[in-house]
Amino acid sequence: MVDMSKMTTVYMGLLKRGPRAAEWDARPEELAKLQEAHLANNARLVQSGKLILLGPFTDDGYWRGVFVFKVDSLEEAEALAASDPSVQAGRMAFEFHPWMIEKGTIRGTELD
Repeated sequence: MVDMSKMTTVYMGLLKRGPRAAEWDARPEELAKLQEAHLANNARLVQSGKLILLGPFTDDGYWRGVFVFKVDSLEEAEALAASDPSVQAGRMAFEFHPWMIEKGTIRGTELD
């Protein structure tokens, strides 16, 4: 039986190609600037302590990467993801899932 006092919920965001990804791929100079803004936003979210795990997939497929947020609600995770310039530009999009994990298994999740 799972001891629920040892569990916490985080929000896993699966980053995928957005509806305008092909347009951005066709403009490499602009895409490089957008990628810089995307990475800067990632750093800001990590600094805030709310983005606790992230990384890209390396197979260059439809699914682009994973983000794990430690926040109070799915809505907060979605709002933080919406701050990403690549999401705003339609190059990327998120699909979120609440994920129950044992506290402390990911940096920052022992804070409950």
